[in-house]
Amino acid sequence: MTLRYTPTIGRRLIAILFVTQSLASAGLIATFTINPIVGARLSGQDALAGLPGTLLQIGAALAAYPLGRLMQASGRRAGLTLGFLLGTVGMLIGGIAIASGSFVLFLVGLAFIGASRSAIDQGRYAAADAQPIDQRARAISTIVFASTIGSVLGPMLVGPLGSEVGKWGIAPLAGPMFGGSVLLLVGAALLGGGLRPDPRDIARALSAAEAAASGEAPRASRSFAAIIGVPQVQIAVAAMVFGQVVMVLVMTVTSLHMDHHEHGLGDIGAVLSSHTFGMFALSFLTGYLADRFGRNAIIVAGALILLVGALLAPLSLMTPWIAFALFLVGWGWNLCYIGGSSLLADTLVPAERGAYQGLSELAVNISAASAALSSGFIMAAVGYGWLCVLGAILALAPVIVVAWRAAAAAQLARAAGREGSA
Repeated sequence: MTLRYTPTIGRRLIAILFVTQSLASAGLIATFTINPIVGARLSGQDALAGLPGTLLQIGAALAAYPLGRLMQASGRRAGLTLGFLLGTVGMLIGGIAIASGSFVLFLVGLAFIGASRSAIDQGRYAAADAQPIDQRARAISTIVFASTIGSVLGPMLVGPLGSEVGKWGIAPLAGPMFGGSVLLLVGAALLGGGLRPDPRDIARALSAAEAAASGEAPRASRSFAAIIGVPQVQIAVAAMVFGQVVMVLVMTVTSLHMDHHEHGLGDIGAVLSSHTFGMFALSFLTGYLADRFGRNAIIVAGALILLVGALLAPLSLMTPWIAFALFLVGWGWNLCYIGGSSLLADTLVPAERGAYQGLSELAVNISAASAALSSGFIMAAVGYGWLCVLGAILALAPVIVVAWRAAAAAQLARAAGREGSA
């Protein structure tokens, strides 16, 4: 029996992905909230409070390509389910480590959680697989929007989960880990049982139908060298990498910058909430705009908004001003992330997507880890203002790549025109 795409199938798969991504986001953000505190307490050194976050990024980077290859070979369902199960195990290990006071065991758990996060992040590509090209950006934006639920529910779960495990004589900080493991286990069950037909197979059916409609043979898988030379791939990866770098660079030290100028925790929380709102809450609008006006236009808009946000952030110490600037940084990232993800999904054929989307995630995670690690040193060396200027300069990279590839395409078109008239 030949698999055929129908809107009903597409909507059902998106619904399952949305629910499971919401569960994962809530569990992950609940644990992210406590990780710096746990890192400092278990290690006995405040200087190591940032190590958990770094290890999560490294775990995500190392797992990105293998998980992408698994999704390409065995399907999105297998890769995503494995990712959720890795998170379940990692959070169980983390909870046991906190309860027993073992810093080394805690780091082991974080490595599993980082790998899980890599799979969870690739859930947006599963959504893109399940939709035709004119709806892919909206599908990706729906999955990105699921993180809004996690950003709200995750921190709210920390207190109740801590109180609950405390009744059993367990360290309250272990509560979010144990609770998160349950959420991810539920997500794994939903994916394993409900993500059918596999989005990878839907993508293949859509690709075959598009080729038949155009009268062309389906495109074959290309080599790595051929793929990285494709202009759209270069634009997509530049958008996601530099969008992530600028966002992480500025966001990571903004709370420290505000603390140095005697802002209270309420002000800092308000700024980070505004930033999170910009990152996720407007995802549906971004998806609509990307499908309506094209991926490149959204990427350029996102890069320019990132630039403006980075330049505005250090110009005032007033909380509303910083909150608005960080909102722009978050929104600019959202535009680059969804625009780049959609463009990459459009450009790769189904036989290429899993592996090369995994490679792009590897690049994004390594870049994010580098930005997070370097941000404190840069701020200490040159100050918050110059760090933001550096972020603004880096935000221009996607614009430059788009302009460069457009100029190259125009030059080729002119050359072809001259040859045709000769």
